[in-house]
Amino acid sequence: MKAIIFDLDGTLVESLPGIAASLNRSLSLHGLPGHSHAAVRGFIGDGAKMLVQRATPGTPEETRASILNAFAADYAATWPSGTATYPGIPELLAGLRAEQIPLAVLSNKPHPFTAEIVAKLFPENTFAAVLGNREGLPHKPDPAGALEIAAALCLSPQHCTLIGDSTMDLDTAKNAGMKSIAVTWGYHDRDRLSAADLIADTMEALAAGLV
Repeated sequence: MKAIIFDLDGTLVESLPGIAASLNRSLSLHGLPGHSHAAVRGFIGDGAKMLVQRATPGTPEETRASILNAFAADYAATWPSGTATYPGIPELLAGLRAEQIPLAVLSNKPHPFTAEIVAKLFPENTFAAVLGNREGLPHKPDPAGALEIAAALCLSPQHCTLIGDSTMDLDTAKNAGMKSIAVTWGYHDRDRLSAADLIADTMEALAAGLV
């Protein structure tokens, strides 16, 4: 292993409270009922459009588009109050950086937003590459983003490990020819993560798996 690519939401940062609050405010604006954190947890993982779609079954597409716009604006303005790094993540990253292991972030969030979150929550130069969804770049589980990061680090895919909390992350790693590690503190239950090369239930287990 010569480099590590991290998913963002559910892996490095706990963003469920902020996402749920913004989603529920946006639904309320349109006269629709909100959802519990447990329900929203099941909606997360495939981008904002799919989040809104899962939260609004039977809703006309025009209304969904309006909810999506409201959610994007609300979340962009309020995310810091509902987003934080998971306990132990800063120390884990500092240890990996001390070992001079290149680190990267790959998210399905829009690229500018991904970069903003990383810049505000992590010390400068923690990551050698940060990549979110942008025009012309297919989102995960397409391997394009992971392969772009590997190329930017001048490494072959087999020398990279992708760490995430969802089946989408595991599929991305497989499609890119990378090793996968699943963490269980995110948004997919452990029984959905069996395809991972390694499953980490704790920060200590993840650190041990990266030795």
